[in-house]
Amino acid sequence: MPSRFIRLDRAVLSLSGDDRFSFLQGLVSNDVNKAAERAIWAAFLTPQGKFLYDLFVVAQGDTLLVDVEAGRAEEFRKKLSLYKLRAKVAIAPTGLSVFAVTDAGALGLAGTPGLSQSFGDGIAYVDPRLTDLGARVVLSSDQALVAAGLEAGEPALWDAARIAAGIPDGSRDMAVDKALLLENGFDELGGVDFEKGCYMGQELTARTKYRGLVKKRLLPVTVEGAVPPPGTVLTVGGAEAGEMRSSCGQEGVALVRLEHLNDTLLADGATIRARVPHWVKLPEG
Repeated sequence: MPSRFIRLDRAVLSLSGDDRFSFLQGLVSNDVNKAAERAIWAAFLTPQGKFLYDLFVVAQGDTLLVDVEAGRAEEFRKKLSLYKLRAKVAIAPTGLSVFAVTDAGALGLAGTPGLSQSFGDGIAYVDPRLTDLGARVVLSSDQALVAAGLEAGEPALWDAARIAAGIPDGSRDMAVDKALLLENGFDELGGVDFEKGCYMGQELTARTKYRGLVKKRLLPVTVEGAVPPPGTVLTVGGAEAGEMRSSCGQEGVALVRLEHLNDTLLADGATIRARVPHWVKLPEG
């Protein structure tokens, strides 16, 4: 079966200018300097350390390309502009599209997270979170992907793959101004650099890690019965045990309290069971 490509509901901003790296470095959770060599995943937080946006950053020539949720891209651009001050950086929409490719090898990319190369009129890179997720490609259209022998796939194909792996999809799965990065896999998936300098919201993220304060995790779940809509409270013995997030068919992801990890969760007559993906590291004991 040929590898598939799926157009994602994402948009791309460009950051150009001499201060593009240092400007973004003080605002996001990962080390932006790494983006000179490979793509990275990161988050932009509130000053209190709560989730606002997730983003992928990759360098292309003298520009940083920033991949964000399409419906929130202009909001994010305006948010970045508030912090621009005298920095020598220009922030602009590009009109480029983002595609997921199910097999990075189909693009000639080895399985190294974030490894990037030119492709068509854009750039392709191995998903920096998990090589199981294939590659992401930033292009003006799908023409180069079709020319490379790839076939278009439905969005549900990508949704099923990332849900099976327990990967959050932006604000669909991480509540804005509420979610904590380490509850949503940013540590194991390489979305936080604990060695970099200060960035907005750093204190809560660091405290959560070093004090062992992670009590909930976003995990893949299987549902028997009617799939609860996002935001539905999941219970065990009448007590709150988690909250449903996005789904595809009978599979989904949910934010689950770790003390109920092995319990059967309930919601409106449906039963839900969580599982732990291979990449998740749970606290000992």
